[in-house]
Amino acid sequence: MKAAAAPRRARGWGWRAARAAIAAGQARAAFGPGIALAALGAVAFSGKAIIVKLCYRYGVDAVTVLMYRMLFALPLFMALAWWGGRGRPSLKQRDWAAVAGLGFCGYYLASFLDFLGLQYVTASLERLVLYLNPTFVLLLGWLLFRRRVKAAQLGAMAVSYAGVALAFGHDLRLDGGDTGRVALGLALVFASMLSYAIYLVTSGQVVSRIGSLRLTGAATSVACVLCIGQFALLRPLETVVVPEPVLWLSLLNAVACTFVPVLAVMMAIERVGAAVAAQAGMIGPLATVAMGVVLLGEPFNAWIVAGTALVLAGVWLLARCR
Repeated sequence: MKAAAAPRRARGWGWRAARAAIAAGQARAAFGPGIALAALGAVAFSGKAIIVKLCYRYGVDAVTVLMYRMLFALPLFMALAWWGGRGRPSLKQRDWAAVAGLGFCGYYLASFLDFLGLQYVTASLERLVLYLNPTFVLLLGWLLFRRRVKAAQLGAMAVSYAGVALAFGHDLRLDGGDTGRVALGLALVFASMLSYAIYLVTSGQVVSRIGSLRLTGAATSVACVLCIGQFALLRPLETVVVPEPVLWLSLLNAVACTFVPVLAVMMAIERVGAAVAAQAGMIGPLATVAMGVVLLGEPFNAWIVAGTALVLAGVWLLARCR
């Protein structure tokens, strides 16, 4: 009997080894596409600020630009919510309340404040500030859940914020030293980042209940409706008529810089995990700087290089610490 058991154990080990080899091969095969998807998502997200700044050149304001972006994105995110909810039970009242709150905080308020801030600061500074999001998530975890913050994490945060300080000084030089205007824009973008960080910190339980695709689609659909309603309340009906380029830019913003990157990042996380996808996403600020120089004529100098390098180094160090 012992002799018969030994071959069975050997066969079991062989099957386990074969399955492990197959899994390793699949992981290696998925790594390249996963990195590419994460980089695509980061670059596409970065294009949002560029498109918004281009729209402002046609005399439209943040409320109008945001309305058109969300108007074009609404059908896409409604379809995403439907797709994510296939075969799942209907949402309960508490789930709808959570989706509405997360949609308001994570997508409507964060987007509105960000668009307002872009009226006063360069696209490069806006992207660098938004890239500090992990530091705000860390601070909120400490404030709300008493999670311990290590000295190394505080050092990494200091490095990142030093980079933003350099970029802030650069924007002051561009704006003729108008500290109030640039500070207002910086405060709005920081508030946008805080709003989205609150969404990230508080959405965990809702994601586990209803799923990430369904939550993203439903919460963003709520935000789209809020942005359209905001325009209807705050602007006269005739202001819905805008120059044709604004319509095309808003459509591009809704599809290529809003919906596509959401899907790309989700697919990247499925293939390589959140940590690797986040590291690949570090290309985002670099892409914004490059597009700002080429498409908006923003200057490229030592201030921008140093600020970007410090922000990326700080976020990378923070990821290593965590």
